[in-house]
Amino acid sequence: MKKRASLPDTNFILCYLLRDNEEQFAEATDFFEKVRVGKELALIAESVLVECLYVLTKHYKVPRAEAAASLKGILLYKGIVDSNRELLTNVLMLFAESTLDPVDCIILQMNALEGYTVRTFDKAMQKRILKS
Repeated sequence: MKKRASLPDTNFILCYLLRDNEEQFAEATDFFEKVRVGKELALIAESVLVECLYVLTKHYKVPRAEAAASLKGILLYKGIVDSNRELLTNVLMLFAESTLDPVDCIILQMNALEGYTVRTFDKAMQKRILKS
């Protein structure tokens, strides 16, 4: 039987990144170390990634580039099984270098990588789409 991936939620990932509870940090670190080397499998849901970015930047005031880099590092772990890893890493890079919100970054990357047509009234989004 094929091993199924775990789905870490926002709180689990934030505890790993922020080390705000030592007991939970130890559990999260143990898990993510196994994911890093491929002994455990994990899938990071898009919604969790967006929520992590929001909480890190708005609540904890982590700079956008630092928040994005931390999450991108996790996405590169050997045991991450996201089929849309390229999309998500590009989303994080766009988020780090822009003032766009995470959902807009996802939409723009789906347009750039997968050719989806974007329907928007947002002038900044329209400009970005024309540039790509």
